[in-house]
Amino acid sequence: MYLWIKALHIVFIASWFAGLFYLPRIFVNLAQETNPAVTERLLGMGRRLYRFTTILMVPALVLGLWLWLGYGVSGGWLHAKLALVVVTIGYHHACGSLLKKFERGVNARSHTWYRYFNEVPVLLLLAIVILVVVKPF
Repeated sequence: MYLWIKALHIVFIASWFAGLFYLPRIFVNLAQETNPAVTERLLGMGRRLYRFTTILMVPALVLGLWLWLGYGVSGGWLHAKLALVVVTIGYHHACGSLLKKFERGVNARSHTWYRYFNEVPVLLLLAIVILVVVKPF
């Protein structure tokens, strides 16, 4: 059963991160857009993606907790990974907050800022994968 839970955990993590990679890209386009019809379409895409990404986050976290608490996965690397998971959850919620600002029309950031913001989940995933695979401590 352990390997099934681990496999599903990886699938949900990959799916969750796919949403975290794409949502800020929608923000880049929203920050540049001046056509109200296109803005509304992008906002709709962002809302649907954020909802779906949130749904994917839940089983990813539940399966991760199951691996940790149910199978005794442990080690110093796990503490660092869990800290990065907390940061990832914060990033996810920050995306929701930014989406709400776009919906209210009060975005104060440039498309360039969102391009850099878009790189954060890449760095988080890289660090998490290295911790899980290499287990450096």
